[in-house]
Amino acid sequence: MNQIRKILQQLSSLLVFTALLLASSLANGQDGKALFNQKCASCHAIDKKLVGPALKGVEDRWDDKAMLYDWVRNSAAVIKKGYPRAVAVYAEYNKIQMSAFPELKDADIDAIIGYVNTGGAKAATAAAAPAGAAPTSEEEDSDSNLLYGILTLILAVIALILLQVNSNLRKISDETEGVSSAEPIPFYRNKAYIAICAILLFLGGGYLTFQGAQKMGRSINYQPEQPIFYSHTVHAGINQINCLYCHGGAQESKHSNIPSVNVCMNCHMGINEYAKGPKLYREDGTEVDGTAEIQKLYQYAGWNPDKKQYSENGKAIEWIRIHNLPDHVYFNHAQHVNAGKQQCQTCHGEIQKMDEVYQFTDLSMGWCINCHRESKVQFTENKFYSIYEQFHEDMKNKKLDSVTVEKIGGTECQKCHY
Repeated sequence: MNQIRKILQQLSSLLVFTALLLASSLANGQDGKALFNQKCASCHAIDKKLVGPALKGVEDRWDDKAMLYDWVRNSAAVIKKGYPRAVAVYAEYNKIQMSAFPELKDADIDAIIGYVNTGGAKAATAAAAPAGAAPTSEEEDSDSNLLYGILTLILAVIALILLQVNSNLRKISDETEGVSSAEPIPFYRNKAYIAICAILLFLGGGYLTFQGAQKMGRSINYQPEQPIFYSHTVHAGINQINCLYCHGGAQESKHSNIPSVNVCMNCHMGINEYAKGPKLYREDGTEVDGTAEIQKLYQYAGWNPDKKQYSENGKAIEWIRIHNLPDHVYFNHAQHVNAGKQQCQTCHGEIQKMDEVYQFTDLSMGWCINCHRESKVQFTENKFYSIYEQFHEDMKNKKLDSVTVEKIGGTECQKCHY
C-alpha cells in the first residue's frame, strides 16, 4: 500500500508540473506576441516586406545566432564589424538603420522569433481572406488560449480526483493494518480546498478586473460602418493617392482633417462608376456595389451626374470617428508627420490595405512611450531640430550614432499632458 501511495503522489506531482509547464508555455507565447507588437510591428510583418524585411525564417538567414541577437540590440555596431548579412540588409533597405533595442535579452528575442515562426501560418490565412475581411489573428489566438485553458482545467480536475483516490486508498490501508483513522472529509467540505479555491477565485477575479479596467477607453480593432463605403485599398493602395491629398492637415496642423465633400468631387465629377477595381466586401462578407456608393456621394454633394452640375444644396458626410484620444492628451499630427518624418502606417497600420478602416493599435500611453523610446530623430536636413547643437556635435564626432525622441524630452509628462 505504501508503494501505491508513493506512485500516486508522484503521478499527482507530475500532473501539476505539466499544468504549470503548459501555463508557462502560454505565457511565453503571449510575451512573444506582445514584444512583436511593441517592438517590431511598426516596421516588420511576418511574411511580407514593409519598412523592413519579413521576419518569417529570419534565423535561417543568419549563420550566427549570436550576431542576430547583436543586430537586434544595436544594428549599427554589427554593420561596423562588417558582418556580411548585416551589410547586405543595410544596403538593400537604402541604408536605413534598424532601431536599436538594447533592453531586449536573448530570451526576449527568442520569444519574438517563436511567435513569428508560429504566427506565419496565421498571417498566410489572413492574407488569403476575401478583400474587406477583418484580421482573424486575434480570434485564432483567443481559440488557442481557450484550448490551453481547457487543458489546464482538465489536468486540475484529474489532480483533484487522484488526491481523493489517494485519500481513500490511505483509509483502506489503515483499516487493513488495524490503524484507526478519522473519516475523510469530502473535498467540498475540506477547509483547505475551500481556502485554495477562494484564493484562486480572488486572484482570477482581480486579474480580470484589472485587465478590463486597463482596456476601458481603448478601442483597438474598432471598426464602425460608415455612411459611405470608402475603400482605402482602392484609393491609397491601388490608385496610389497620397494620404496628404485628403488629409492635408496632418502635415501642417494638430489635427488630420477629414476631407470635405468637395475634395471627393474633384475626382468623382468624372468618375461616376466603379467598374475596373477588385470586388469590395464589408466586414460581414457581403459584397459592396461601388457604383451605388458613388451615387451616395452625389446625394451628399447635391450633384446631378446627368446634367453635370450641382442642382441641390449639399450637406456634410457624417463620418464616424475611429481614432480618438482622451481630452487630457495632446497629440500634434504635424509634429509627427512633418517634423518627426513618421509614416501614417506607424499609428494607423497598413491603411493602404484596409477597405473598412479599423483602429490598428490601442493608442495607450505605454504604446506611445515605447515608440518615443525607440524612434530615432531624423536630424539630417531637418531644421526643426537644429537647436540641439550638442547632439549634432556628438553625432558628428561619432560619440552618438543616433538620437531617440526620449533624449530630446519625448517621455516628459508635460510634452503630452496639459
